[in-house]
Amino acid sequence: MTQHIAVVTGGSRGLGKNAALKLAAKGIGIILTYNNNADDAQQVVREIEQKGVKATALQLNVGDSASFPAFTRAVQEQLKTVWQRETFDYLLNNAGIGINASFADTTEAQFDQLVNIHFKGPFFLTQSLLPLMKNGGRILNVSSGLARFCQPGYAAYAAMKGAMEVLTRYQAKELGARGISVNIIAPGAIETDFGGGMVRDNEQINQHIAAQTALGRVGLPDDIGDAIAALLSDELHWMNAQRIEVSGGMFL
Repeated sequence: MTQHIAVVTGGSRGLGKNAALKLAAKGIGIILTYNNNADDAQQVVREIEQKGVKATALQLNVGDSASFPAFTRAVQEQLKTVWQRETFDYLLNNAGIGINASFADTTEAQFDQLVNIHFKGPFFLTQSLLPLMKNGGRILNVSSGLARFCQPGYAAYAAMKGAMEVLTRYQAKELGARGISVNIIAPGAIETDFGGGMVRDNEQINQHIAAQTALGRVGLPDDIGDAIAALLSDELHWMNAQRIEVSGGMFL
């Protein structure tokens, strides 16, 4: 059986790192991207290789769409040299940042940065990588619970995630002819360094979220990494065009 390969954006830390490790634990080869911390990325590669799975790391700023053709060529080269393959199987559009600003105070620069990273980036990166994706492959986009419920300070961020949820359905509709399924996962609040580590490090915020979550605690990276690995499993190949919230039941 040919080994599956996943491209994971933002795979050097946080949820992307956890997802890459969980996918690798299932024997899936990993091409992960990092924005500026090559050392962290190479450490993740070493952890994956210790599992007996091939992995490589490539630099990518998902907010810079002009760089996507060169990145796609780099992916093509890695597929040939590391895996002797011309295609990969899974794309996880995970890379992102958090900006906390009220609607009234959000600047145009902040808005543009969020558009470029969370919507324009995944839109055109996926488009650029399509020729390298195997027919019957899988795309998993990343949304947020904030696209369903509202917390002050995330109007622009959540709007981009809402756009990704609509795009996911259109991608599923248009890529179905190639047998490619497209879904989107919406994590709730997770204890990572995302957004300055606010959920992880601020005990008051952590307790508030836990009290509003049916399962009584804030999410952990493993909760999301395990869900991503499950959503990209062969058993769920028939699930398509779906938004799957993985939040422990926040704000029900």
